[in-house]
Amino acid sequence: MDNAAWYIFAADLVLLLHVLFVAFVVFGLVLVVAGKLLGWSWVRNPWFRMAHLAAIVVVATQAWFGVVCPLTNWEMALRQRGGDATYSGAFVAHWLEAILYYQAPNWVFAVCYTLFGLAVLASWFWVRPRRFTEGRVRRSV
Repeated sequence: MDNAAWYIFAADLVLLLHVLFVAFVVFGLVLVVAGKLLGWSWVRNPWFRMAHLAAIVVVATQAWFGVVCPLTNWEMALRQRGGDATYSGAFVAHWLEAILYYQAPNWVFAVCYTLFGLAVLASWFWVRPRRFTEGRVRRSV
């Protein structure tokens, strides 16, 4: 495999990581709501909930400040070094346009991310996460 192929392979790995990140953000909320309705205790895990909330806060903040996701920049840089085609703009906007033929100004995505973030925040109060100290097995000596 030549250098160009390695760069394109690395870009594909970054793309996969990006897709997994987006899936975590979107399906994380779905799982929290389903967990509440189905009595799944693991959706109250504080590490999961903090990571999920932090992820959407980062996404919404980047959108409001017009910052393209670092994963998008990294993927595009790798594709360019490998001589592959690149796209401009944000990852989600690009793929929504490619999949759904949906175009919107950047502020629309920022508002959507913010509203989604507010839904994640609301889920924090509806499905309270356990405290970090709860649920640990304590051993007596």
